[in-house]
Amino acid sequence: MAGSVDMVGGGGRSEKVKVAATCLLLAAVGISLWGLYFGDGEAKQWRGMLRRKKKKAIRVYMDGCFDMMHYGHCNALRQARALGDELVVGVVSDAEIIANKGPPVTPHHERMVMVKAVKWVDEVIADAPYAITEEFMKKLFEEHSIDYIIHGDDPCVLPDGTDAYALAKKAGRYKQIKRTEGVSTTDIVGRMLLCTRERSVSETRQSHSSLQRQFSHGHSQKFEEGGTGSGTRVSHFLPTSRRIVQFSNGKGPGPHARIVYIDGAFDLFHAGHVEILRIARGLGDFLLVGIHNDQTVSAKRGTHRPIMNLHERSLSVLACRYVDEVIIGAPWEISKDMITTFNISSVVHGTVAENNDFEKEESNPYAVPISMGIFKVLDSPLDITTTTIIKRIVSNNEAYQKRNEKKSQSERRYYEDKTHVSGD
Repeated sequence: MAGSVDMVGGGGRSEKVKVAATCLLLAAVGISLWGLYFGDGEAKQWRGMLRRKKKKAIRVYMDGCFDMMHYGHCNALRQARALGDELVVGVVSDAEIIANKGPPVTPHHERMVMVKAVKWVDEVIADAPYAITEEFMKKLFEEHSIDYIIHGDDPCVLPDGTDAYALAKKAGRYKQIKRTEGVSTTDIVGRMLLCTRERSVSETRQSHSSLQRQFSHGHSQKFEEGGTGSGTRVSHFLPTSRRIVQFSNGKGPGPHARIVYIDGAFDLFHAGHVEILRIARGLGDFLLVGIHNDQTVSAKRGTHRPIMNLHERSLSVLACRYVDEVIIGAPWEISKDMITTFNISSVVHGTVAENNDFEKEESNPYAVPISMGIFKVLDSPLDITTTTIIKRIVSNNEAYQKRNEKKSQSERRYYEDKTHVSGD
């Protein structure tokens, strides 16, 4: 007996053990009696309530065309994700976009690639309807466990003039975010149409200035005489350090991380970019992306490029889940000092790019990593470049001009009256 007392540390502790054992026995009996009196279902429910240590995840839904995915789309998804714990995104079908807005620039499968790559997105629903119907809303609530439906504070009207989110608002399950000012798909299409128009005029009038400079300085301009006269805007984006922080991961590479570097213009960020970044990220622990500045892109691609300015392009790349960090305004040539400074393990380049003649250039930008044996060419999964996107616009110029003009007068007034400051 003395031995057993010593094992539990004395008589006082022995009493405590007895009391604890008695409490556990009474608790077990109590749960059993609860089950007998109230039934097994209620007892299980009670036990489940006791076990539940954290609240149910709040699931929010946001839909959109996400045509020519840009930093405004990404910022909307970032804001939507902040209103819940899990973000489910519906990508509207090609047929629905054609019926409600006009032809999309990027087909559904490319738009799916883009949305899935945004780092704030948890799930994606393909071929979502343009309007939230009663049937689809029920499906969202019951099958996808959606708590709230999210949309921006800009109007979304159907061809008949009704609100596309009227039912969600009526159900009390609607939340609103701020629209990111200064960019839209219509705006970007307009930039390209303006670019095409000015390039055509500049072939006979050499005095025209570069659109690239206009984009960088935020000047606005209407189409030349004989154009639509719609006053399509160029970039009004005002970059802030806060916005860059919001898009950044906030973490650097670990001490032994294998850092992969890839550079480019990444203009009109598209599915081809996303896929090569995905493959590049798979080669290491940390993907560092170099974004060339506007002047470099203009010098290499022509005075009417880039369509998106440096900070717009940087935010689009930063929003990609495969990217860990970007160099804003990366040098064209990769030096030994740069490789050492960023501890770069390998430098990669895709087989599909605007310029793959770098080896023939007088000054090969990859000469140093090639000499160090750390350069690798990757097979690009998609045969898409920025020029591909521009050609799609040019080949269907009339349809996209009509799409630009399809906005209602109320929507036009809404965008014109707003200041050019990005939403939170």
